[in-house]
Amino acid sequence: MQAPYDVIVIGGGPAGLTAGLYTSRAGLRTLLVEQLMPGGQAATTDMVENYPGFPEGIAGPELMQRFEQQAVRFGLEVRIAQAQAISVRGRDRIVSVGDEELVAGALIIASGSSPRKLGVPGEDAFRGRGVSYCATCDGPLYRDAVLAMVGGGDSAVKEGIFLTKFARKVYLIHRRDELRASGVTRDRALSNEKIEFVWNSVVEEIVGEQMVSGVRVRNVKTREQSTLPVDGVFIFVGTEPNTGFVKGILKLDEKGTLVTNRDTETLVPGIFAAGDVQEPFAQQIAVAVGHGAQAAMMAEHYLAEQRRE
Repeated sequence: MQAPYDVIVIGGGPAGLTAGLYTSRAGLRTLLVEQLMPGGQAATTDMVENYPGFPEGIAGPELMQRFEQQAVRFGLEVRIAQAQAISVRGRDRIVSVGDEELVAGALIIASGSSPRKLGVPGEDAFRGRGVSYCATCDGPLYRDAVLAMVGGGDSAVKEGIFLTKFARKVYLIHRRDELRASGVTRDRALSNEKIEFVWNSVVEEIVGEQMVSGVRVRNVKTREQSTLPVDGVFIFVGTEPNTGFVKGILKLDEKGTLVTNRDTETLVPGIFAAGDVQEPFAQQIAVAVGHGAQAAMMAEHYLAEQRRE
């Protein structure tokens, strides 16, 4: 008996939407399962300036909306649900969603990644009450406020710059004495009068009563501690792949990333991976798009081979 779907894509970020576009356009009945809304972390980015074809840049939400519209135009089905587990039964590749089993001939896992926590006292207690992991989502709530941004990579610095649209001051706290962000982004931050850099420092605790009122920081060189009075803390210290639902079925490396061959196929035939779950180092939209296209073409090839047998 033929599976209801040819392909199920788990994750609706750039990799997943690209994969869904390619398989749907190839005439394969494809279902995309996304737990929140299509777009992934790219949809929370204020402005995307390094994606080819948009010389003036484009807002992240608009770009991801275009991705979805293009894929749906070719027949991609989108379902808002959380993939809780996957399994294999003969030629069927199965995704468990609640009490329901969704069946396909091939799976493409593009479940992306989630923000990594600092793991300090006060972080969980004040989440939603001054602690955030999304400047685009929550920045407008902090007009004329004093904020802390933790991190020194591209995402942290871009989001810190974005926050200056609303806040009167942003402390950018970084454990090193120089930013890891790329040239243009770094230069914009260094020249922004609203950003004050707190170098060689780490957050020890987030403090407050009902809401965040400050962050306790420690200088890693001098060991000196101080408290910065802030109204909110935005945390961008990396991400962790969303692969918990595949444990025991697929092989993960020490960082929790899916292990694949050069053709994006996992160690289980018929299950492919694309985007941050496969390539955590270069978390770029263009990289995710390339992996999504490759995974889709390999899934199409796999299904064609299965039909010949």
